[in-house]
Amino acid sequence: MRVGFNPNKDKEIDQVEYTHQVIMPVHIPHFEGYFKDSFKILEYSLESLFKTSHKNTYITVVNNGSCEEVKNFLNSLFHQDLIHELIHTICIGKLNAILKGVVGNRIELVTISDADVLFLPNWQQETVKIFENVPKAGVVGIVPQFKMFEANCGNVLFDTFFSKKLKFLPVKNPDALALFYKSIGWANDYNQDYLKYNLGLDLSEDFKVLVGSGHFVATYKKDMFDEVKSYLGYKLGGLSEAYLDKSSLKKDYWRLTTQDNYAYHMGNTLEDWMETDYPVKNTQQVTHSGFSKRKPMSHFMFFLKNRLFSKFISIPFLYKCFLRSKGLPKAMINKY
Repeated sequence: MRVGFNPNKDKEIDQVEYTHQVIMPVHIPHFEGYFKDSFKILEYSLESLFKTSHKNTYITVVNNGSCEEVKNFLNSLFHQDLIHELIHTICIGKLNAILKGVVGNRIELVTISDADVLFLPNWQQETVKIFENVPKAGVVGIVPQFKMFEANCGNVLFDTFFSKKLKFLPVKNPDALALFYKSIGWANDYNQDYLKYNLGLDLSEDFKVLVGSGHFVATYKKDMFDEVKSYLGYKLGGLSEAYLDKSSLKKDYWRLTTQDNYAYHMGNTLEDWMETDYPVKNTQQVTHSGFSKRKPMSHFMFFLKNRLFSKFISIPFLYKCFLRSKGLPKAMINKY
């Protein structure tokens, strides 16, 4: 039987001033084969996150069916207050694990990161800079990749098609760009022109962004997850990646990426360069908030921008005309 009155009943929840959430799903079931180095890589990833994130960052780790050693390690970080929220579950799939972390707070920005990302200083500041200066930005990546504008960017290209700000920009950090493709197992036999130019928006003399974003680490406006699916039936890939990658399009948000590189993808194999020294922890207090929100777009406009226009611009002749009109050097157009 119940005796007395619960003192917490009808009390409002205290609103802690976190302005940025980071969600990292972790799946390391054992330390064999593919997962041989995964534990150490996870340690590097979390250490880089702790050292480079500002004080108003809320870190959520979802243990998605990892082994006991990893579970104990994450528990120890939680008890040290390095992790703010720790969720343990059996293996329910990457996106289902992410969705568990998304709910339960009103933080406006949420970074969703794989457990093999090495964060670099200033990644947060550069991310927020884009959200503050580009109201339509809904997803911001921090690792430039090849030809990002070809995936889930029909609305960006439609909106800026006649703008002189949409143009090919020189790649700012070709070494980091090449290292990313090495980290995912690519040989060095791809078109080397991809290391020279990327499509972006030249917004001012000292502020440029790239069109498009990858999905292994990116920051989202939380309001695009207002209607969260309760379950997706894929452990990895499949519809799960499509759901995450295309969630921005429903509200006509743009997918963008920083022009410079602010994180590395480590993959599943340890290399010497991954051991990075961060001498000073980021103790900056950041209270950026009040980012613009968008309502869902009509079915007609969604179809026009993301289906019809995307098909139109992908016609080979028109695609080459587009590349030429946006400043890609003539010698590169046929093979770009």
